[in-house]
Amino acid sequence: MAHEKVVVVGVDGSEASLAAVDWAVAEARRTGWRLHIVCAYALPSFTAASLDGGYAAMDDTAIQQGAQAVVDEAVARTAGSGLVVTSALETGDPAGVLMDLSREASLVVVGTRGGGGFTDRLLGTVSSALPAHAHCPAVIVPVREGRSYMPVRRIVVGVDGSDSAKVALRRAVNEAALWDAELTAVAAVPIATGAGAMAWLPATVDREEVLADVREGLGVAVAAAVGDRQVRVRQHALDGNAAALMAEFSTAVELVVVGTRGRGGFAGLLLGSTSQAVLHHAAAPVMVVPARIKDEGLSPTDVPWNS
Repeated sequence: MAHEKVVVVGVDGSEASLAAVDWAVAEARRTGWRLHIVCAYALPSFTAASLDGGYAAMDDTAIQQGAQAVVDEAVARTAGSGLVVTSALETGDPAGVLMDLSREASLVVVGTRGGGGFTDRLLGTVSSALPAHAHCPAVIVPVREGRSYMPVRRIVVGVDGSDSAKVALRRAVNEAALWDAELTAVAAVPIATGAGAMAWLPATVDREEVLADVREGLGVAVAAAVGDRQVRVRQHALDGNAAALMAEFSTAVELVVVGTRGRGGFAGLLLGSTSQAVLHHAAAPVMVVPARIKDEGLSPTDVPWNS
């Protein structure tokens, strides 16, 4: 699937969505891509007894004006960025609208910790549903007082050996090259005695050997993803829970990258409750790279090396 070089950012008027705009602006400036700002809203309806139990839609004039004000505020925030900025109002479920737009976009960005904004669902349901179903990488930007996410100097990516994680690793390498950032690749293996998915291992099994094998596999994956590019990559094979480790690393980086639909571990994070823990507790923006993307991201010719 061909993706247009555009960063789509969903806004709802909340502080979190404005933080998402700021993140999207910085990424779009680095890549040279267009920025597209979207506010999606659903029209309320009420039961009309006169219509034999049917539903009648309310006048959407005020709602549309409110949504336009949200978009105008976000567009004004991009002033002086030098970007090509477009905007649109969309009717419909915000999550569904952004998922549809992700079919042609290269990146979709939303914030977390919304509420109180124009469309409070955008930063609730969307930040949970969008990453698992988007057709391009999705970035979820949290609001953390006193925390700056730009420029991106440190990135952490979770790797578990699955094809999905390899796709996420390639994207993380691309982002590291884009920002001239240091990349940390982490493989988590829960093998501690008495706990974790691998606690069934016989006592005679040398857990250090297990970690050594994982470390070797991680090195092979990193070498394949980096190729001949000059990207700094630290590698760690650790005994522990994937979500907890990722949340811990997120406090020291500006971007977390994970895949979806893998064998478990990092690539499987977004299939259950663990995914919600990562998205809600990460202290840095989380980029979720869909497994359906075989080699999505920046190619060497897309990277503005001289910027």
